[in-house]
Amino acid sequence: MAAKKRNWPRLISKAGVFIVCLGPVAWIFWRALTGGPDGLGLTANPPEYLNRFIGDWALRFVLIALAITPLRLLTGRAWLMRFRRMLGLYAFFYVTLHLTSYVVIDQFFDWSAIWEDILKRTYITVGMIAFVMLIPLAVTSTARMVRRLGPDRWKRVHQMIYVIAPLGCVHYIMMAKGNQMEPWIYLGIAVALLAVRLVRFVSRRRAAHA
Repeated sequence: MAAKKRNWPRLISKAGVFIVCLGPVAWIFWRALTGGPDGLGLTANPPEYLNRFIGDWALRFVLIALAITPLRLLTGRAWLMRFRRMLGLYAFFYVTLHLTSYVVIDQFFDWSAIWEDILKRTYITVGMIAFVMLIPLAVTSTARMVRRLGPDRWKRVHQMIYVIAPLGCVHYIMMAKGNQMEPWIYLGIAVALLAVRLVRFVSRRRAAHA
């Protein structure tokens, strides 16, 4: 039996996206070691800078992963779907790093203080809820789990991203200091991406009842 031919363009494109997604981690290490282009390193408050930087990229990756299906629908580029799982796992990776930086660097494993923060600071409560909801998506991301759960159940699990993305944006809005527009821009992007899905859902329902 002939060996299965490898799809090198697909493998190379996936490897390229994989490496690019590590860019924010490489950047933060470079700043820490060299001081970065401005010579300020991780600024005068490294824990806060690190947490905010990683948190920003966590939310960006959540939105990028959420954007794959709408982009495929709008452009007809089915090949975009091959990157959805990887981007979703990178979103979970950066969200986990964001949480880890808070637990380890900011709180030094002070679990009583962390629990108090979760109960008293609403933006941390919202962030923790979003993180807990993201765990099942990461755990069930493999092809084996798709087969085990079945396509319909797997799809229902992963539809939690429709709640997770807005929660992440709300978390950012609540923790932002001053009148910052960036968190609201992210929320607008999330709403737009969800609106594309809603329009598709409504059109399918109408077509089914036509």
